[in-house]
Amino acid sequence: MDAKTMEESKSLNKDDILKAIEVVDRDSISIADSYSSLFASLRLALSQVTNTSVDHLDCFNDAAGKLQESAIDAATRGNRFIHSCIRLNEEMKGIDNLAAHIKLLKRNVDALDSAVNRVLRIT
Repeated sequence: MDAKTMEESKSLNKDDILKAIEVVDRDSISIADSYSSLFASLRLALSQVTNTSVDHLDCFNDAAGKLQESAIDAATRGNRFIHSCIRLNEEMKGIDNLAAHIKLLKRNVDALDSAVNRVLRIT
């Protein structure tokens, strides 16, 4: 090969190499932009998921708190009911004695009624 042909071949190779480098550079920039866009989308999605998770945890915390309040209220009312039943039971233990007094009073009232009726018939 002569010197001129080699010179043109080197020049052509340099131009081809520069064009290839420009293509690679453009492709690299395009790929970098795509990655930047992808990471921005992922960051936004992660932020939304995190916010949703925090909202769900807040909702769960509120629901658990209200459930706890309701359970404490129900337990308190249940204890009051039990204590009322115990008091009533204690009071009912004396009912037999009261029933005996009422029977005695009834007999006395019946005797008084009979006596009054006899007196009224006599007069």
